[in-house]
Amino acid sequence: MTHQSNPELLNTVLQLFNEEGSGGFAEGIRLLVNEAMCQERAQALQAQPYERTDARLGHANGFKPKTLITRSGPIQFQVPQVRGDLNFYPSALQKGIRSEQALKLALAEMYVQGVSTRKVSAIVEQLCGQSVSSTQVSQCAARLDAELEGWRTRPIEPCRYVFLDARYEKVRQGVQVLDCAVLIALGVRPDGKRSILGVSVALSEAEVHWRAFLTSLQQRGLHAPALIISDDHKGLGAARQAVFPGVPWQRCQFHLQQNAQAYVPRLDQRAPVAHAIRSVFECPDRITAQARLKEVVAAHAATAPKLA
Repeated sequence: MTHQSNPELLNTVLQLFNEEGSGGFAEGIRLLVNEAMCQERAQALQAQPYERTDARLGHANGFKPKTLITRSGPIQFQVPQVRGDLNFYPSALQKGIRSEQALKLALAEMYVQGVSTRKVSAIVEQLCGQSVSSTQVSQCAARLDAELEGWRTRPIEPCRYVFLDARYEKVRQGVQVLDCAVLIALGVRPDGKRSILGVSVALSEAEVHWRAFLTSLQQRGLHAPALIISDDHKGLGAARQAVFPGVPWQRCQFHLQQNAQAYVPRLDQRAPVAHAIRSVFECPDRITAQARLKEVVAAHAATAPKLA
């Protein structure tokens, strides 16, 4: 099969650009892409339209309109269709689809980061020459919800160590903005690599919320890690003992140092106290650490008795 060019089309596009300048870009792109897709279909079919040949792999089956948002505005293309066993879709629009998906994910990301719908619409209008509605932004955000749900429910690989912690973020619920706890589990695999095992938003760090979160991790495959590390929060502690009763627990050194600062009576003592506590953790063995701990307690017994 020989490739057949269309000189009349090229002349039409050139005349369009000459007469309308940048205003003719959208129509010129539409004509060129439509022609490129028709030529690609002919190559896939191994036959030009109405050509009789034994090499033909299928038959043309008309066109299907598809609108893409571009920097020149919305353009409606005529996508060539085929019938038969041949699986065909124009490569030009496959690239366009990937760009469209990337744009939708960017919209969702802006929305999740707290950018208002009005600002999102303004940004898209600057990039693409076309605004988007609040409904479109919400639909794009829903795509992220599906991605997040798949990540949250994925099976968990074996982990030797599990770190549990929570941070607080402002979350909108109806007409209220509340401080909610974001429960986080971080695992350390046998090869030493770390990964976030799960995240859950709850109203607080109460036992019922931690227990539901830990149970979900267990159902996804987290069984009998060698050690769990966390702060000494009562709700977390009760939930941990209920879901993983036989797993050893260690209090997080970072949180212990933070908690200790509440018992330091003067600001100028905080840095030396933090250094003293760290010196206990850095001891090479348990006997040395216990001896160093006694020294630290004795050193602060008079000036900071609550800390001691």
